Amino acid sequence: MTFTTRPELSGTFGMVTSTHWLASAVGLKLLEAGGTAFDAAAGVGFVLNVVEPHLNGLLGDMPAILRVAGEDPVALCGQGVAPAGATIEHYRDAGLDLIPGSGLLATVVPGAFDAWMLMLRDHGRLPLRDILAPAIHYARAGHPVLPRVANTIAGQAAFFAAEWPTSAEVWTPGGKAPAAGTLFANPQLADVWDQLAQEADAAPNRVAGIDAARRAFASGFVAERIDTYMSDACVMDGTGERRRGVLTGDDMAQWSASYEPTVSVDHHGWQVHKCGPWTQGPVLLQCLQMLRNDPLAEMDPNGPDFVHLVTEALKRGFADREVYYGDPDHADIPLAALLSDAHADAHRADITDQATHDHRPGVISGYEIPLAAYHTRAGRVVPQDTGTGGGEPTMAHLTNRKGDTVHIDVVDQWGNMVSATPSGGWLQSNPVVPGLGAPLNSRAQMFWLTPGLPTSLAPGRRPRTTLSPSMALHADGRALAFGTPGGDQQDQWQLAFFLRHVHHGMNLQEAIDAPLFHTGHLQASFYPRGMRAGHLMAEPHFAEATLDALRAKGHALEVAEPWTVGRLTAAQHAPDGLVKAAATPRLMQAYAMGR
Repeated sequence: MTFTTRPELSGTFGMVTSTHWLASAVGLKLLEAGGTAFDAAAGVGFVLNVVEPHLNGLLGDMPAILRVAGEDPVALCGQGVAPAGATIEHYRDAGLDLIPGSGLLATVVPGAFDAWMLMLRDHGRLPLRDILAPAIHYARAGHPVLPRVANTIAGQAAFFAAEWPTSAEVWTPGGKAPAAGTLFANPQLADVWDQLAQEADAAPNRVAGIDAARRAFASGFVAERIDTYMSDACVMDGTGERRRGVLTGDDMAQWSASYEPTVSVDHHGWQVHKCGPWTQGPVLLQCLQMLRNDPLAEMDPNGPDFVHLVTEALKRGFADREVYYGDPDHADIPLAALLSDAHADAHRADITDQATHDHRPGVISGYEIPLAAYHTRAGRVVPQDTGTGGGEPTMAHLTNRKGDTVHIDVVDQWGNMVSATPSGGWLQSNPVVPGLGAPLNSRAQMFWLTPGLPTSLAPGRRPRTTLSPSMALHADGRALAFGTPGGDQQDQWQLAFFLRHVHHGMNLQEAIDAPLFHTGHLQASFYPRGMRAGHLMAEPHFAEATLDALRAKGHALEVAEPWTVGRLTAAQHAPDGLVKAAATPRLMQAYAMGR
């Protein structure tokens, strides 16, 4: 028997996994109440807004992959766009050559709420009041605050008091940061959800109620409070300067969440689905293409050859991400070429038994301008200070010691599935909007202020987000939803998990528990957008011989603190009705629940 930190759960009724045990319990409650996977996932998402506010919030963003039982997966875009006033000229005139990691100019249209509503309207069963009730309860009555939340608030408390008083009111009531484990409430946020639920309650039916809540958010009281605040707010951002933002209520009214096809490749009997190149998701697909002909099953999944090969594939995939990815509604993205056998084979032929320390994007004819811009950026001097609330709150062992984002995987008894990665609106990313109990997001920091690129800042354009849920369907009828928080590391950890599950026969929990690794050899998505040449981080429960062999291959190896890399979760449905799930023990928060 192989030891795992937790059992791989199995049953027939349903499975819920998330990055916090309270949220997972709420999801199971909603399944028990007769809801679908879509009802449960939304309820989980709203509770995560309450219990992990340093990682996601009401005004954040969320891509998801949905599967109605028996159908092909679809992508759900809850990534808001840049406001009408978000032009390169405006930001340059504000003295910026890089978008700050926090502050009002880092904000795009909030997208997560409308995405949840669209999913619920089309695929849910329960009234909106039932979905929101657990989140309202925990926001109003309080929940035991996580140590990482308490530490994040304590670290920002003086700054909130001096510069962001609306945040001080919510996060340090009475002038004190909450102590870890004590009950902490956010009555402003509870009132917002209660008012949205009242809008739905007054409608003649469930669908009309959800549509009423969407209007109240996008063009009603939520948008009005944001518009009023943004009309004269001038607050300190991550650069240490006070600046005004450009988001308006009109920007919110003109945007809505939407469905679109997933992008997928076949890998050893699995059709692996990701969101499009407005996310980093196709990186995982590119790596699967590069590795499709390698004898992975013959490699030790915890050995140096496996880690080296996967890492080198990731370096090339992420280099392509920085050159070619972006919003396909606003730029010509050569996705077919990037996922082609020929492109993958050229990358694979470039991988040797020594670690790459330079830049290796693939070359696609007609894209010379973004390719040249990538190499120019590679030579830039990177600021050493991430600034106030800057960057993404990443894993505890990385530079900004604040946490990461959140993830949800749910499957119900009928085979409906959701994989969702909500994020943004972190308590340290922006001031709380008065009357909403939540701050705006900072996803605009992923744009560049250089014109002519797929990721250039432009009104109405989606930032190329790191958020990257996954789903895979096997030829035998199994369906797997999986994902993790972690910024640029999300698809790195997911790739290792998936390969070990597929090629080495590890069950979901074994593949999650296995020692993880990732590289910083990429142009980071978050302010200050740096790169760590040749970097490789690995957990210490790799064998020492493996770590030594990786050093010998030229990797700039950084050994992590034990059990700190990755927050993977997964849920699976099989044709015989068996459902399975697993969740990471790392950081001691994530839980899978089901029966």
